[in-house]
Amino acid sequence: MNSFYEVFCRAFQTALRAAIPFLPYREPQLLKNEQECAKLLAGKEKQSVLIITDQGVFQAGIIDALENALKEAGISYVIYKDTVPNPTVANVEAARQLYLDNRCDALIGFGGGSAMDCAKAAGARIVNPRRSVNSMKGTLRIFRRLPLFIAVPTTAGTGSETTLAAVITDDKTRHKYPINAFCLIPHYAMLSPHITAGLPKQLTATTGMDALTHAVEAYIGRSTTRRTRTMAVEAVTLINRYLLAAYADGSDLKARAGMQRAAYCAGCAFTVSYVGYVHGVAHSLGGRYDIPHGLANAVILPYFLEEYGAVIDKKLASLARRSGVVTHETNDHAAAREFINWVKLLNVAMGIPDKLEGIKKEDIPLLARHAARESNPLYPVPVLMSAKELEKMYGRIMADETETVF
Repeated sequence: MNSFYEVFCRAFQTALRAAIPFLPYREPQLLKNEQECAKLLAGKEKQSVLIITDQGVFQAGIIDALENALKEAGISYVIYKDTVPNPTVANVEAARQLYLDNRCDALIGFGGGSAMDCAKAAGARIVNPRRSVNSMKGTLRIFRRLPLFIAVPTTAGTGSETTLAAVITDDKTRHKYPINAFCLIPHYAMLSPHITAGLPKQLTATTGMDALTHAVEAYIGRSTTRRTRTMAVEAVTLINRYLLAAYADGSDLKARAGMQRAAYCAGCAFTVSYVGYVHGVAHSLGGRYDIPHGLANAVILPYFLEEYGAVIDKKLASLARRSGVVTHETNDHAAAREFINWVKLLNVAMGIPDKLEGIKKEDIPLLARHAARESNPLYPVPVLMSAKELEKMYGRIMADETETVF
């Protein structure tokens, strides 16, 4: 990376870190079940609610209990159920129009990260009717308070129920970009393990690894606080304890509850301390090829941890010890290596590959530019990388690595 740009990136990150105590970060208030959601809405005198979800959640009937609770409370509702895995501008606009047509006065994002991201962006458009979704991309470009917004995660991983970020895909260019603003943090989050009990094994695995990536990138970055380090440690501790159990037995509600808490903690950690290049690369792949975000993070994470090398040994070793991944005293380098191996073994145990299929060699320069543009200067990564340096990382994670030459 150009030395002058490197200085700029670090100065930007230092200034942002110094501003953390003065910024309006908040955590959503927690709700336990559908009845509490309905009671809250009734107490706030809400008349009509837009529920944003996807076809899978809708067809599985997971939303039925919420519908019944709303009916019992005398609250009307309408459902937008066409959110796609990487939500698009078209999804956002369709959901917004449904909200307006039905004179809704509250939003519920019910599903995985995609449904919640769609709800966040739709909410932003509702209160900013003259702004396009594309004009909101980036950091702190929208400020108006969203309608009352409840996030109901049906997976345990994205942490979107806690964050100020929404990730949206441009329908035309397939470029996937984040929108970061404090007003996007949900006002309430409902964490109920029974909702995730029927989650398929593959989604349990990849969303769990998504939560792990959030916690790890937040912990090893350069903008941590005591609170975010504590939350990241709790997340990794819970993942270490419950992810494989939830994967093995989806009806294990103790494990499901543990993973929901892990995702929540990891979300709180990276909302303040941000993520890193794993996410920048994953977002570029999701936008271009529709590779699921959790799967991309799971595959990419160990490659970047190895690439950072000794720079992260101390922090990664600390995380390994505090979370119980390493249970014996050893030097920092050995503890860090054990942590990376633990990540790889989790992937193997849950059938997650160590390479990603479908990446085209000719696309890599463009993908790397997108990842670099998202990550620099915002993400306080341990080691700064230019787009050219990131190209090499794509070469390592693609399935036909041996055919790629840089």
